[in-house]
Amino acid sequence: MRRTFLSLAVVAAASLLSSPAFAQAYPNKPIKAIVPFAPGSATDQIGRAFANEMAKTLGQPIIIENKPGVNGMLGAADVAKATPDGYTILIGTNSTNAALKSLMKQLPYNQDTAFAPVAYMGSVPLIVAVNNDVPAKNLREFVALAKAKPGNVTFASASTSQLVSSEMLASMAGIQMTNVPYKSGPAAMTDLIGGQVMMFTADFAVMLPQVKGGKIRGLAVTSTQRSPAIPELPTVNEALGIKDYELIAYFAVFAPAGTPPEMVAKLNQAVNTAASSKELQEKFAPIGFTVEPGTPESLAQRTRLETAKWAKAIKDAKIEPQ
Repeated sequence: MRRTFLSLAVVAAASLLSSPAFAQAYPNKPIKAIVPFAPGSATDQIGRAFANEMAKTLGQPIIIENKPGVNGMLGAADVAKATPDGYTILIGTNSTNAALKSLMKQLPYNQDTAFAPVAYMGSVPLIVAVNNDVPAKNLREFVALAKAKPGNVTFASASTSQLVSSEMLASMAGIQMTNVPYKSGPAAMTDLIGGQVMMFTADFAVMLPQVKGGKIRGLAVTSTQRSPAIPELPTVNEALGIKDYELIAYFAVFAPAGTPPEMVAKLNQAVNTAASSKELQEKFAPIGFTVEPGTPESLAQRTRLETAKWAKAIKDAKIEPQ
C-alpha cells in the first residue's frame, strides 16, 4: 500500500512539473541577453529595444550584456556553453549564426547544433561610404581610384557583414583593397571620419547619421532596392552596372541547444510581440530595419539557407579562414 502511494505521488509530481501551470512559472527571474558586439552597434541598439519590449510580455527584465570580439564569436561561445534553462539568450546575427563557420578554421562550438532557434527579429542593409577627403564622388569613381592604386585603398571592418560586403565588392569590381580590422563599428567610424581609413561599409545604425550629417560621403547601399531611409543613394548594382550584389545584415534570438520547447515558445511569443510594436518599428524605420516575425522552425530553415549563402559569398570573395 505504501509503495503504491509513493508511486502515485511520483506520477503526480511528474505530471505537475510538465503541466501548463508549471510551464507558466517561467520566467521567474531576470533573463540575460548576450549581445556579441560593442555598445552602440546596430546589434546592441536593436537588441536593447527588443529586450525592453520583450520584458513587458515576459514580466521579467532582460539584462543586456555586451561581449564583443572575433566577429561575435566570444559572445556566441558564452551562450553555446550556458545552461539551457531559458535564462541566457543570444542576440545573434548573420555573423554568429551563419558566416563564422566559413570565416574561422575552428570554432569553440558547433555552429549548426549549439543553438536552439527562437525567433527572427529583422534585417537591415549596409551603406558603402568614404572619408570626405577621398577624391571619389561616387562608387564608380572609387573603383577607378582603387584600380589605379592596387592595395593602397584601405577599408575598415569590425564584423562579418562589414568584412564580407567589402571583399565581395572588391571581388565583383575587380579591385584590391587592404582591410583594417577594428573591435567595434563605432571605433571604425571614428577613424573613417578622421581619415585613418578610406572606406567603410556598415549598417544604417552606425552609418546613416554620419552620412546625413555630412561627416562622411555615402556612395551606395548593399541591398537590391534603394532604401526609403536614404533614397538618393543608388544600390551597388546600379552604381557599377553589375548584377547579383546583395548583402543584408540580420538579427535573431537564439538560446542554448536543449532549452525546453515551452520556454522557447514563450521567448518566441515575446520577440514576435516586440516586433509588432509600432514604437519599435518607428524607432528603427529610419535606419532601414525591417521586422519579420516568425516561428522557431522558420528561423531554423532561414539559418540553414543563410549559412549556405554566406559560405558561397565568402568563397567567392576569396576570404581565407583565420
